[in-house]
Amino acid sequence: MFNIKGSTKAIILAVSSVFVFGAAGSAVAATKWQQSHPRRAEVNHRLANQNGRIHQERKEGDITKRQAQQMHREDRGMRGEERRMAAQNGGHITRQEQGTLNRQENGVSRQIGQ
Repeated sequence: MFNIKGSTKAIILAVSSVFVFGAAGSAVAATKWQQSHPRRAEVNHRLANQNGRIHQERKEGDITKRQAQQMHREDRGMRGEERRMAAQNGGHITRQEQGTLNRQENGVSRQIGQ
């Protein structure tokens, strides 16, 4: 089809490579930002803390195995919801979504140690 000389081919290949690798690099940078977004980090930190509290309460015998399983199931549901929310918003969650998740976390938190 096209008769492109060797040096022109090399230039086209080099320019194409810059665009491909540049796009990959910006995708990695976006992922790092998304993972450390303050609202997501706060929600995920609370979930991790709650997970530890559930384990501790179970270990001390304050809650049954079944209660612990139910609380863990609720936490996993919130984690999934947080991920879905973030996927819809370019890797972060809105203040309203954070508030919704916090209210859900508060509900589970009140169950721990009753």
